[in-house]
Amino acid sequence: MNNETVSYKQETVAPANTFVNRDASQTRLIAGVSVPDGPLITAVIEHAQQLSEPYLFNHAMRSWLFAEAVGRIKGIDYDREVVAIGTILHDIGLTASVSGPNRFEVNGADAALSFIKGKGLSDRRAQLIWDLIALNSTPSLALHKEPEVAVGTMGIGLDYGGFGIQALPTADVERILSAFPRLMMKQRFAETCCRLVTAKPETSYDNFLRDFGERFVPGYKTVSTVDLLMNAPFDE
Repeated sequence: MNNETVSYKQETVAPANTFVNRDASQTRLIAGVSVPDGPLITAVIEHAQQLSEPYLFNHAMRSWLFAEAVGRIKGIDYDREVVAIGTILHDIGLTASVSGPNRFEVNGADAALSFIKGKGLSDRRAQLIWDLIALNSTPSLALHKEPEVAVGTMGIGLDYGGFGIQALPTADVERILSAFPRLMMKQRFAETCCRLVTAKPETSYDNFLRDFGERFVPGYKTVSTVDLLMNAPFDE
């Protein structure tokens, strides 16, 4: 993720001056952060916890809390339930229970839609959840999408690489980290990515898994987009 891009979009995505609690009639405090509450969000949290290793579940929860904190500070108007669902489920494509032929973000987005199907969400809100999950690891796109996609991506990026952390009070960050410890996330996340690169290298060529493959997986070789162009079956 590009720090400059993330920081820039955090300043430009928030046209509103007042934080709006859209679709959040029920709320509760988690690690000092006011978040939307309700049966669907509870089910989503339980689903993510069942699928994920503890470090990955904690990452998802921290990402959600950071997204809420950033959204409030920046005064962004967004659908809080959509951000909750999309952010909590954003990495289920990295879990052993979710598979498919596509890059892990797309597999995860598809699995999330299957989970929330029939639970009362409109097609538009479901599409925003899909977009948030599928695009969060590509902030150069996600941060230019709808506020729900952008805010969720900000929270995820903050927890992944510290992008935009200067916007939050240190005490707020420490409370979130205390409630959901990182559990050696750097090492374990890298190991998870390397396992996926080794098992399904064809899904790693156009996303950040490529970086893990090139750094850590012996013999890993990517498909060059230059070669695809030069070897296209057309006469010039």
